[in-house]
Amino acid sequence: MFIIRSIPLFALIWLAYNGLTFFSELGSIDKLLFSFELPSKVIWNITVGDVLIFAGILFLYVEIFKATRTTAGSILDHTLSMVVFVGMLLQFILSQKAGNSTFAAITLMALVDVVAGFTVTIISARRDFGFGGNNPDV
Repeated sequence: MFIIRSIPLFALIWLAYNGLTFFSELGSIDKLLFSFELPSKVIWNITVGDVLIFAGILFLYVEIFKATRTTAGSILDHTLSMVVFVGMLLQFILSQKAGNSTFAAITLMALVDVVAGFTVTIISARRDFGFGGNNPDV
């Protein structure tokens, strides 16, 4: 249970992206899934890539919320998040199928997850251990 909670949610998006682009019959993140007509009469087209970005935004919220935990597992969580981000960054740079704006946005969200996780942990640790003198804002 300890390790399962430490698995970064961006690893799931990364696996989904790779499954969809390398092994799926969909083959493209630009494939149209469905459309909605908005009250303004504009047609909003939802693609596979859009769904991945929407999931990434939701997962980013959950990951930042997970970063507020100050347990022994938070170190493992941050380490795995960094590994996922570095893997995604390398794939973005080196793979033709990942060299697009959708994957760049998801990779950027993974970076925000890493930075926010370390930031929240450092601030929590400073508060818990009383570093920073008498000024509570430091």
